[in-house]
Amino acid sequence: MYTTMASRSRLVARRSKPELVAPSRPTPHETKLLSDLDDFRNHYEYTPLVAFFRSSGSGNDVPSPPTMTIRTAIGEALVYYYPLAGRLRELPCGKLVVDCTEEGVVFVAAEADLRLADLGEPLLLPFPCSGELLVCDNARSDSLHVAVVDKPLIFMQVTEFKCGGFAIAMQGNHCVADGFGASQFMNAIADLARGEPRPLVLPVWERHLVMARAPPSVAAAYPAFKPLIDGASSNDVMLSTPLDTMVTRHFLFGRREMAALRRLLPARLGRRCTDFQLLAATLWRCRTAALPYAPHRRVHAYLPLSMHGRRWLHIPEGYYGNALAYSIADASAGDLCGGTLGQTVEQVCEARLQVTGEYVRSTVDLMASLRGRGMVFDGVYVVSDLRRLFAELDFGCGEWVVSGMAQPMLATFLVRCRNADGEDAVAASMLLPPSVMERFAEELAGLMMSSKHDNSSPRL
Repeated sequence: MYTTMASRSRLVARRSKPELVAPSRPTPHETKLLSDLDDFRNHYEYTPLVAFFRSSGSGNDVPSPPTMTIRTAIGEALVYYYPLAGRLRELPCGKLVVDCTEEGVVFVAAEADLRLADLGEPLLLPFPCSGELLVCDNARSDSLHVAVVDKPLIFMQVTEFKCGGFAIAMQGNHCVADGFGASQFMNAIADLARGEPRPLVLPVWERHLVMARAPPSVAAAYPAFKPLIDGASSNDVMLSTPLDTMVTRHFLFGRREMAALRRLLPARLGRRCTDFQLLAATLWRCRTAALPYAPHRRVHAYLPLSMHGRRWLHIPEGYYGNALAYSIADASAGDLCGGTLGQTVEQVCEARLQVTGEYVRSTVDLMASLRGRGMVFDGVYVVSDLRRLFAELDFGCGEWVVSGMAQPMLATFLVRCRNADGEDAVAASMLLPPSVMERFAEELAGLMMSSKHDNSSPRL
């Protein structure tokens, strides 16, 4: 059901010297204020994203990867997304702004010494040498003290493989864009690389839409966020164990696995919950059971939700700033693991129902009140849905294979992939200490087995 981090061959990339790519035409020199979600302290990091494409040619007809075409398209895209070519500055009050300086983003061209297929089938991220796909391996950190001021906002690398396939990696400053925004910028580059006269979706700044109210009110959001705000120190093994001593595995959920999990739910709940809620609940329950948590310990599932397409703050099309709401489920470890999967799914669904327009506005007010402070994710499990991230990219050559996070993280990311039978599936990444990983795999396998043995009626 899962694959390990191991790849068949070790990837080594020969990189060009980093260069700054500026907007291809003059752009406004101005200062732009970030929103109160943008400059939240936990966003002081560079998010490492990567997408792979196999060659669309065959035999001797292998088209060249569009490295230089992409480089040119980046310069053109920055004409529209010109704040991304600037640098962050900090105001005396601690608020971050973008100084639109036209300095540009960092770009590197690279060549890999192997074929894309040599990285394994199915290809899933991250793998041990995926850092070779990144401009720099230290552009992000799990601390809250990452330097983001006066640095390029984006680092990009295009890596060509011997087979004609390629990978495009982007390390974007989380303060200026979330995953949706990063994907929108990458799609703009792809549009221009294909020959479109301008991006098909034009960018919208409008960060004032996600600012704290006057007067603010944190009452609707504070109870859900209180454990993360008050956690001044941590005894969570997941925060005290060095990341480089943990292992990553991917657990694949295709049509059969999802059907098996739904058989464990009451019919009314199976019809109501989404695939994301079902998977988040399943992973949260099995992960908690695998960790050495005391039964009375409070644990939380932290589930980001995009505001795009919802009525909460009326985020317009083209907005590329941080626009995530957060559904937070809470339980004791004992109750979570001692109950049924249906009960866990019910908790996740109930937490989602708490995300209303007032809750979202209250969250923005709360984030603004925490300026300079970060939240502590003690006993907190983050599950993020990246199934749409970079999945529709079309540079005019190459066939999309997979995309996702290029480095291991404590959060679980759900991405699109194909299983061993070539069927569409969802891959869930999991980073755990080795012994905990074995227990997690056993918990998940036991849950799936219970579905096979109980075909009479769903569990309540």
